[in-house]
Amino acid sequence: MASDGEARQVVVVGVDGSPGSIAALSWAGRYGAATGATVQALHIWHYPTAAGLPPGVTPESVTDEVKAGQKKELLEAIGKANLDPAAHVEPEIEYGHPAEVLIEESKTADLIVVGPHGHGGFTGMLTGSVTLHVVNHAACPVVVVRGS
Repeated sequence: MASDGEARQVVVVGVDGSPGSIAALSWAGRYGAATGATVQALHIWHYPTAAGLPPGVTPESVTDEVKAGQKKELLEAIGKANLDPAAHVEPEIEYGHPAEVLIEESKTADLIVVGPHGHGGFTGMLTGSVTLHVVNHAACPVVVVRGS
């Protein structure tokens, strides 16, 4: 547990509103409450483009409108996670491909927490492509929370 003179551990959680990401956020909240870590609930979005291309660029007016909706969705997910009141959770919105953003965040985080798959997972799929990419390329430890 970090003392007042020490920097808090940073735990980054990928939150897309799916049941798996809410379970991951709940786990991270319990971990943060137990260790004194700061939990960054990170909702990542991007403007869709053709397959294989990097995320597109949106006009500023569209970006502002989308970010407001994404923030609302993130706060709803935080509410569903039934977090421990001792957990220090910071909601954040980032733009980019989820795997790339989480891998970049892993360079400064102490721990990354993700669900097994988000909204895009096929029925019966055990692990999603974003989760696999993060597990294989993150610069810090990764916890994959399977179920509630």
